[in-house]
Amino acid sequence: MSRPLSRRNFLVAALAVPVAAGTAAATAGPALAVDQHDQFTAAAGKYGVPAAVLAAISYGQTRWEDHAGRPSTSLGYGPMHLIDGAAAQAQRDAAAGKGADTAGVVDTLGQASTLTGLSKDTLRTDTAANIMGAAAVLADAQRTLGHAVGVHTDPATWYAAIASSCGFATAASQRSFADDVISDLRSGVAKKASGVQLQLRAGKVGSVTAQRAVITRRVETAATKQKPAPYPIDAPKNLPVDWVPAPYEQLSADPGNYGNHDLARRPASPALNTIVIHDMEGYYSGSLKLVQDPTYLAWNYSVRSSDGLIAQHLEAADVGWHAGNWYVNSHSIGVEHEGFAVSGPTWFSEPMYRKSARLIAYLCKEYKIPVDRAHIIGHDQVPATTNAGIRSMHWDPGPFWDWEHYFELLGAPLDKGTKAKKKFAVGDLIRILPGFDGNEQIVTGCDTNNPPICVVDGPQPATNFVALHQQPDEGAPLVKDIGLHPDGSASTTKPDDVGARANAGTDFVVADVYGDWTAIWYLGQKSWFHNPRTSPTARILKKGVKAKPKNGKDIQVYGRAYPESSAYPDPSWDQGVAPFNYVWGADQEYVIADTNVPTDYYKAWYYDITTPNDHIDIVGTTKYYLVYFGHRVMYVRADDVELS
Repeated sequence: MSRPLSRRNFLVAALAVPVAAGTAAATAGPALAVDQHDQFTAAAGKYGVPAAVLAAISYGQTRWEDHAGRPSTSLGYGPMHLIDGAAAQAQRDAAAGKGADTAGVVDTLGQASTLTGLSKDTLRTDTAANIMGAAAVLADAQRTLGHAVGVHTDPATWYAAIASSCGFATAASQRSFADDVISDLRSGVAKKASGVQLQLRAGKVGSVTAQRAVITRRVETAATKQKPAPYPIDAPKNLPVDWVPAPYEQLSADPGNYGNHDLARRPASPALNTIVIHDMEGYYSGSLKLVQDPTYLAWNYSVRSSDGLIAQHLEAADVGWHAGNWYVNSHSIGVEHEGFAVSGPTWFSEPMYRKSARLIAYLCKEYKIPVDRAHIIGHDQVPATTNAGIRSMHWDPGPFWDWEHYFELLGAPLDKGTKAKKKFAVGDLIRILPGFDGNEQIVTGCDTNNPPICVVDGPQPATNFVALHQQPDEGAPLVKDIGLHPDGSASTTKPDDVGARANAGTDFVVADVYGDWTAIWYLGQKSWFHNPRTSPTARILKKGVKAKPKNGKDIQVYGRAYPESSAYPDPSWDQGVAPFNYVWGADQEYVIADTNVPTDYYKAWYYDITTPNDHIDIVGTTKYYLVYFGHRVMYVRADDVELS
């Protein structure tokens, strides 16, 4: 949970403290050079560590955030993520029965306290001390490895020390983290926090081949012990991925009673066109136990919060039961992330974001999945299949998943293809881009079944959406979602109520403008969000496709693109096509996200794949489009709309 506005980021908060000579004030235009900040340079000078190395480690661990002094999933504290190993081990031992990860932990906080003489409490809560402690641990590791220390040493010579002191328990995760730090040092990294541009400039870094080879041998030795046979890992090279297979088992004599996924021939049939991002609402180890239970459900991959370790459970060819919508399941890959949606950034760690994005970028390239917010979606954007199911649909990964940063990591920043505009006009196509840091929309309520971390305690964290109101006024009620609130009441600010949220990266058509407020067409109504000219929360799309109803008539939207009745060889197989109660008004326009939508139903009713007329893809001729209609994506019949 990041700190709000002026206190959100420790560097931003410390701007009143003089930075090193020659560094321009961040608010004057040039970016703040992070590695020249006094807190980094002081620690670097005292322990003989290059300041840029410290800054890059901090970025890789926390993106220069201190999360208001709150611990991460693995009980890491401060911008350097010093791990309280003793407390972490005790917490894991106590939570073992709940499925928590009981792997060994590294006590970097304790090491820092011993080396600096500072108390653990000071290292947890004081950012300058936290950086000082990390520098001491890093320098100690460098000396232990027999390498020279010094503020002007080549960052490449610190590779093994970075790996061994990062707090990760496995050699594969250590190598991956060190690789990322060296990459960031070579390319430079930047982020905007509370209106301030923070930057670590690209620098010269030598070869890390020799040191990396030592860790690589450790990784390969461990992999040989754990994986004596080859497994169908589908992931980019050098990304640590374990094979933890989901079982395909018949559960009784009933041929239709089996679990926990379906066999298929994707992407040949059905097609693959979607990635669904989930959070587990639980612990990594516990979720791995569930996915190996034949009576439960399966998804394709799981990602651990502490270090981004990935486990694969299904091949892309097969269909996991993860999205709550069979049509979406049959066309998607499901990726679960350790954590709890209401706990936000304390679970969604930077290592998790990075490893997940590396996997998703690979999968999108491998299976030709578009890299946009209509095809890489949260579970909260998956539509129900019928009206009756709308209220039971999931809402993870929730309001605290940083979509804008995630797409930067994917190499497809969400502002690409957009432009700034001081004044919007009716009919403009726009993309919601509020930024994450500093975007403090109201979220209230807490799931008491989750760990004792609740977003209503303390400062409001950053969010990934803009709230939509019935009128251009912060005090006006939120817009209505008749699917979630059939009684006609307004949406709420509870974390599971997505009815009045326009998510970062989603596209809409301007319906009206009033001062610093912009209205979009959303769920069949005019919905207002705050979009001040001085700090806009949306940008114009340079190009796109929008649609309006044909013949001036209201039309309907759907939660799946199933075939027409005549497409089914046997009438008893007919799934029907049930429209939602939402109404697309005759005068309303929405952005079409995809005109190439498969119209099909994958029939997989029986365990035995040799059963006649089963495990087949039934294809229809009715054409559908994918549309940004509300918080969740939906489908509209092509014959009902005209495009422009």
